[in-house]
Amino acid sequence: MKKEMKPIWDIIVRYLLMILVGFTNSWIFYVLFTLITIYPVYFLLGLFFNPSITSNIILVNNIPIEIIGSCIAGSAYYLLLILNLATPGIKIKKRLGIFLFSFLSLLILNILRIFILSVMLVSEVSFFDITHKLFWYIGSTLFVVGIWFLSVKIFKIKEIPFYSDMTFLFKNSKQKKKIRKK
Repeated sequence: MKKEMKPIWDIIVRYLLMILVGFTNSWIFYVLFTLITIYPVYFLLGLFFNPSITSNIILVNNIPIEIIGSCIAGSAYYLLLILNLATPGIKIKKRLGIFLFSFLSLLILNILRIFILSVMLVSEVSFFDITHKLFWYIGSTLFVVGIWFLSVKIFKIKEIPFYSDMTFLFKNSKQKKKIRKK
């Protein structure tokens, strides 16, 4: 393969992966992360209460806590995947490290979020509803943005998702036009 075509193929493969995962409606993240989210929450609740679990419902003091798809945050994992794949110039080993770090960070934060909300619900904290909504609408976005910026800092990422690819493509398309005109 010609050296100048390698970055083009890199872009095609990365964006194709994003699109393919997008076509699955993020179900892959729900399949992968449902059980590894529910059981740690169940374990943590077991440190303070006597919970029981059936499928995706944890029962604590006769209060059912249903862990639905939104609780698993599959879309947040997908957004982290998009940010990772839309960033050029990352070697495969480093890219896998970023995936592992960002997904594990989100998983831990999500487990803690569900645990805290569950304790608030069982303890009948009066501001549970507003806290739950704030976590849902604002918290998940802040988690993803924070995890991405931390990944950028830790892994010393220099490129900008999407923008760096578009800049590269635009610059190379201008060079091709200049060559053809001569």
